[in-house]
Amino acid sequence: MPTLFTRIVQGEIPCHKIAEDAEFLAFLDVRPVARGHALVIPKQETDYLFDLEDAKLGRLMVFVKMIAGILKQEIPCRKVGVMVAGLEVPHAHVHLIPIQKVTDLNFANAAPASAEDLAALSVRLQQRVKA
Repeated sequence: MPTLFTRIVQGEIPCHKIAEDAEFLAFLDVRPVARGHALVIPKQETDYLFDLEDAKLGRLMVFVKMIAGILKQEIPCRKVGVMVAGLEVPHAHVHLIPIQKVTDLNFANAAPASAEDLAALSVRLQQRVKA
């Protein structure tokens, strides 16, 4: 059975996309820890991030770096925090969360975001990808 993220990649479930290429997809989390919380995934379903082949893991991290830069341009923050837990969905994924302090990476702070805010933010972020 395909994971939630595979279903997003296949277009069965909509997402608020930031960017994608042939291998990776970045989109906004619908239960963000902070505004701009993004997920970056390989399109190929792999449960554990460190099961990715070395070259693909390297390319993923370069893609993650690009998305973090875009988030930092759009969302006022000190840094973009990075977290890999991998327990919520059995599909490798990297969380990018705009933060002011390390305690901002607390998933207990996650709450549903409005579809309107996610849609507007995803458009602004997509424009930065093309710039």
